[in-house]
Amino acid sequence: MPSPPGSFKQSWLERCRQCSRCGLSAERQHVVISRGDPRAKVMVIGEAPGASEDIQGLPFVGRSGQLLDQLLRSVGFDPDSDLFICNVVKCRPPDNRKPSSAELRACRPWIEEQLAHVDPLVVVLVGATAVAAMLKRKQAMRSLRGVWIEQAGRLWMPVFHPAYLLRNPSREPGKPMAMTLEDLRQVRLRLCQCYPASGALFPSPPSP
Repeated sequence: MPSPPGSFKQSWLERCRQCSRCGLSAERQHVVISRGDPRAKVMVIGEAPGASEDIQGLPFVGRSGQLLDQLLRSVGFDPDSDLFICNVVKCRPPDNRKPSSAELRACRPWIEEQLAHVDPLVVVLVGATAVAAMLKRKQAMRSLRGVWIEQAGRLWMPVFHPAYLLRNPSREPGKPMAMTLEDLRQVRLRLCQCYPASGALFPSPPSP
């Protein structure tokens, strides 16, 4: 299985890979832990692995993940070096169903430890399940997306799940794809504002 890059202790990785806290462990091929850089200032948290992720042992590598990477790159992020990407649940639910409350509770300690270790400035929450799991908010994504949330000492940005964007592929203004691009630009802009001097994570946008 591919090892997530970074400096998580090997003992932690092995414990996570051997987890059997819920029934999802019985049918998984891999525990899908993370990809990206654990020193990143931006953490991306999704729902759960799908079929491609279960096979490869890495999050967001199927069609949805490829679209997410494309959107992130289009606003200036390198998914391999600028982000730490993971899910609230580390094993694939059967038939790609939503994780149950019991499964979310069982997996919660793993995502909490990742969050504490990475200590990101911004957390991008991908889809309603991730928002509900991390922030206990169950509003419609249309009202949550694109709105900065300050909670638990962090900045959180909810965005549409790329699976939803694949079903709504128009890039016209006002459509979900355009909204998501704007949400990700806001994340990038926030980092520019927090690192304005030399050594900034990203160059400041040019003046109009």
